[in-house]
Amino acid sequence: MLTIEDLHVNIGDKEVLQGIDLQINDGETFILFGPNGSGKTSLLMTLMGFSGYEVTKGKIIFKGEDITNAPMYERARLGMGMSFQRPPTIHGLRTRHLVQMCSRKGHVNTDLLAETVNMGDFLDRDINAGFSGGEIKRSELLQLMAQQPDLVLFDEPESGVDMENMQLVGKVARDVLDGKFSVAPDLSLKERKERVKTAGLIITHTGYILDYVNADRGQVLYQGHLCCEGRPRDILDHIREHGYQECVRCMN
Repeated sequence: MLTIEDLHVNIGDKEVLQGIDLQINDGETFILFGPNGSGKTSLLMTLMGFSGYEVTKGKIIFKGEDITNAPMYERARLGMGMSFQRPPTIHGLRTRHLVQMCSRKGHVNTDLLAETVNMGDFLDRDINAGFSGGEIKRSELLQLMAQQPDLVLFDEPESGVDMENMQLVGKVARDVLDGKFSVAPDLSLKERKERVKTAGLIITHTGYILDYVNADRGQVLYQGHLCCEGRPRDILDHIREHGYQECVRCMN
């Protein structure tokens, strides 16, 4: 699904990613841990094709295509979707219309999808205008449900979400990764997995998302370098016990 080869990225004159190598297979969910300022969000923004993130070396291969220099809209049309940590407020554009535009596979029942994330009362409001943290996350999930991406990028889905909303956000994030909105929802999880190969790359600082999402592999991104690959739960337990300073010893 995704292959990153020796990726180096600059923001202005500062190198924020230094030689990133990563592969995510069809149907696989990958968790990326790391302290603030380590380059996690920069990696997702680079993958999605945002301006200001200059690839100085390396390649990004998505579904067999080199998208290193592809514009953002091409990546979205190919099937890459992203839930932002702090998405913007967009005045003059209703949530309903954005959800409809997100669909890659034809018409979607916007009202029915909105009920899944308790967003029915927000469809005719401007995007994120006056939304709480949990409402913003639910709006982001609604857009992903409509898009049905093949690769989902989640930038700290727990950020700004209270515990009540976290349960809903975590469950729907799991359903998106399990392909529930890409095929008939009444199919068993096994049947959906056989038909849909949705992959995920999730950034987390707290690890709360692991209470809801079954992640296959994980790594730590520290000071622009990937290190410490292993089982996500094991990595999280180690971080909670020792902090990220242990990563410095590993890299040295």
